[in-house]
Amino acid sequence: RVVRLFEVTGPDISQALLAYRASLKSEGLVGRAYLEMWCRLPGRGEFFSRVLDQTVSGTVGWSSFQVPFRLKKDQRPDLVKLNVVVEGRGKLWIKDVELLKLR
Repeated sequence: RVVRLFEVTGPDISQALLAYRASLKSEGLVGRAYLEMWCRLPGRGEFFSRVLDQTVSGTVGWSSFQVPFRLKKDQRPDLVKLNVVVEGRGKLWIKDVELLKLR
């Protein structure tokens, strides 16, 4: 299941490193959960970023995660989607959600 947390429309960003950061906690999660970011580039389509070695499963206390997305010169997204993906069942909490421009 993909859960859309936020959509950011028309961010004034190009040639930058975006970072989607959040903290996750799980209880009895059979399967795994992770962060996923989609960027829609006008005329080019939608592209995603996820880091599959940064997941939670089972019962885990609060842990911080970050998903990067590099925008090249002249790449200006008109929509950024911040998701959490849950593959399985159990309880999942999320807090401290941020979208940052790092460079």
